[in-house]
Amino acid sequence: MSKSLVEMAADIVKAQCTSTSMSAEDVSLALQNTFQVLQSLQASESSAEAAAGDAGKEAEGAAAVAPEKSILKNKIICLECGQSFTLLSPKHLAGHGLSGRDYRKKYGFPLRQPLCAKSLSERRKQAGKDRGVPENLLKAIAERKKRGNGKGKAAKKATK
Repeated sequence: MSKSLVEMAADIVKAQCTSTSMSAEDVSLALQNTFQVLQSLQASESSAEAAAGDAGKEAEGAAAVAPEKSILKNKIICLECGQSFTLLSPKHLAGHGLSGRDYRKKYGFPLRQPLCAKSLSERRKQAGKDRGVPENLLKAIAERKKRGNGKGKAAKKATK
């Protein structure tokens, strides 16, 4: 159980009395002054907590940053908590009870939008090109089309 302001003020003044000699009048003034200071501190603390609570409600209800402005060159801002990352990992999103797909839907991102900083996305894209992924992918698609042409037409006729 927490102490009342009067008890805290008495403890503070008692500690002062042990280190310095004080008259009864000095003790009385010290108690009054200490109590007033503690009251003002408590009032400012409660108003700061109320402001933080309101800010927390704003963060929960609406994103602090517009979704289109949350993906920047070197960071991405989580629209749930307002923290900055280079990548919104599945583990972080799970902490908010979301998957990547749910996050994208909730904030209106395309489902194929990478949830990472633009610089990281560009580096990954370049690394894929350096490995030859696009050419290999194009070859695989072309081969599938060659093999699938006969099957695709027959399947379409069967469904009509």
